[in-house]
Amino acid sequence: MALIPGTRFGPCEILSLLGAGGMGEVYRARDTRLNRDAAIKVLPEAMMRDADRIARFECEAKVLALPQSSRR
Repeated sequence: MALIPGTRFGPCEILSLLGAGGMGEVYRARDTRLNRDAAIKVLPEAMMRDADRIARFECEAKVLALPQSSRR
């Protein structure tokens, strides 16, 4: 699912593609509500039906939501 700059997800606006790999695509976005940059990861559609992949994605999101000092 390739996103084009200007696409919006809630308060976030896609700015550019940062990278793509086995778990999907990661985009640089701007959160206009909080006035800061954000990263948005989009999973391939096929992975949306794989419970193990969804669990891995959710675990990754939780780790990244922790303060950086807690990740060590």
